[in-house]
Amino acid sequence: MNWTALTSEKQINQIIEKSKSVPCLIFKHSLTCPISSMAKHRVEGKWDFADGEIDAYYLDLLNYRSVSNAVAATFGIQHQSPQALLIQDGMCTFDTSHLDITVDGIRSNLQAV
Repeated sequence: MNWTALTSEKQINQIIEKSKSVPCLIFKHSLTCPISSMAKHRVEGKWDFADGEIDAYYLDLLNYRSVSNAVAATFGIQHQSPQALLIQDGMCTFDTSHLDITVDGIRSNLQAV
């Protein structure tokens, strides 16, 4: 699995545009939280999407809190940590948090193209 670091608010608009052709996952992660680490490792261990099927973005909450706040405001989603947001056609179509973050959950919420 290849993460793209989400480090600037400008990238949010790029993700919105990209999601019109390829679904995008934003994973908000706290490096100091054991539950967040467990959720991240579970996703990485079961990630079985083909290249180009979904783009994955990793947001370090401790170093980029303002970006996290902008993600929450842009998509109208209450901040949680860890949290996964599935962005499709410019909108957040699915979000979940903590140990409810699973590859199966992400897959089942992908829209048919």
